[in-house]
Amino acid sequence: MTAIQIGEEAISRFAQANMPTPAPATTRDRGLGPFRRLVLRGATVLDGTGAPPWGPVDIVVEGGRIAEIQRVGTPGVKIKPNGRPAQGDHEIDCEGKFVTPGFIDCHGHVGVAYHAANGPMPPADYVYKLWLAHGVTTVREAGCLNGLAWTLDQKQRAARNEIAAPNLVVHSYFPAVPDMMKTIFTPAQARDWVRAIKDKGADGIKFFGAPPNIMEAALDEAKLQGLRTCCHHAQLAVSRMNALTTARWGLTSAEHYYGLPEALFETTTIQNFPDHYNYGDEYLRFSVAGQMFQQAAQPGSQKWNDTLDAFLEAGFTFVPTFNIYEANRDVMRARRADWHERYTHDTVWKFYQPARGAHGSYWTRWTTQNELDWKAHYRNWMQFINDYKNRGGRVCTGSDSGFIFQLYGFGLMREFELLQEAGFHPLEVLRAATSHAADLLGVGDETGTLEVGKRADILVHDQNPLSDFKMLYGTGAMRMNETTGAVDWTHCLSTTIKDGLVFDTRQLLDDVEKMAQDSKK
Repeated sequence: MTAIQIGEEAISRFAQANMPTPAPATTRDRGLGPFRRLVLRGATVLDGTGAPPWGPVDIVVEGGRIAEIQRVGTPGVKIKPNGRPAQGDHEIDCEGKFVTPGFIDCHGHVGVAYHAANGPMPPADYVYKLWLAHGVTTVREAGCLNGLAWTLDQKQRAARNEIAAPNLVVHSYFPAVPDMMKTIFTPAQARDWVRAIKDKGADGIKFFGAPPNIMEAALDEAKLQGLRTCCHHAQLAVSRMNALTTARWGLTSAEHYYGLPEALFETTTIQNFPDHYNYGDEYLRFSVAGQMFQQAAQPGSQKWNDTLDAFLEAGFTFVPTFNIYEANRDVMRARRADWHERYTHDTVWKFYQPARGAHGSYWTRWTTQNELDWKAHYRNWMQFINDYKNRGGRVCTGSDSGFIFQLYGFGLMREFELLQEAGFHPLEVLRAATSHAADLLGVGDETGTLEVGKRADILVHDQNPLSDFKMLYGTGAMRMNETTGAVDWTHCLSTTIKDGLVFDTRQLLDDVEKMAQDSKK
């Protein structure tokens, strides 16, 4: 058997034992169109480049692509009908509304509940509709633990608009770390594996680490094959190569924060693990992980600045996924989030609960000191990411939802808020979720900005989303109605357009709520 056949078989065995595969989406029950000619009238544009809002404009979509963007007036002045683009087969009134590019989640998974005992997995349709309802039109599937063939089938169906789903950019898991289905043992096997997944249609590779000679060979072959790469620098591999090492070898992006504190260590090369530490104990793994930045160089130090410069020189990208570990700062907040009752599927909810052997369900004990450690960890982590952005480095949005009380779609909106907390201007957050994310994934010629010729991935917002990212949550933002004295929930995203298909976000959320409530019966 070839390395990739062995790897696929190992992943299949792992999935059967630990993670039931979700039912794939096969048909589309939502989304109007595609239309021969779709026209959005009178919109204010946030184009994804970092430019401020401008308009009003009419946007014409033909064949699923933006065919025309025409300024049609002046703010505060009634738009004159003369000279506007011709009528479309379908039109959306966007006067007083804002349009943005579709959002990109650079770190997603289609289903991750690891224990069949929790009940049936939510179908892929549940995940896709949550993403679309939050404006996510492109997702990098970072791992393909449902199997590469399964994921590529869903990618192709989404591209053909046969299913209601974002476009998928597929990064296959590289099996070369000892605790996760290791099947690659030599650099030659690594190169063969990379070439094989390229032939199968993968867009890139998701690493968790590997022996250095294998990792370097795989990264080199990935560049030769035109594949993008990302890495969660697992603790079992990072002592031999941190994020800066792999950045210099050509890694495209680092996920989460692993490998970054290690690049900032000044008096050691390995984290100060306690003598009772065992990586297989999820509580120990994550409680100790919250101490890493406290052992690293401090903001503004020479080591800190030198490390920033080294990552910049490598042309590296960070996908921090702040949201996925936020429960570590305040588990009660994450557990009681507004959306769980209505939208969280019962199997996902059970997976979140304390459990031995379930990845990310490490709440067997979690203390005040653990939360204080993680709050300190976040301060330096956020500072580094913001400093990197300010020096011209690329930072992109990712959620890794499905773990640790973070739900698909909602998790990415929380990532927007956390990037703003880190110091990003809202326009910088939007750019991280659109044009910068598209460039990272190698799809910048297709999507990420509102420009003529690009794919019609467009969001229509009833209000300016930059004024409060909470309005992007499917539950909306809490507001006092000064007339009635009651509480209103203001939700600004009304329409998601993906490849020219027009989705009503309220309908998508209603579908998800029904699936979630049915799962509890």
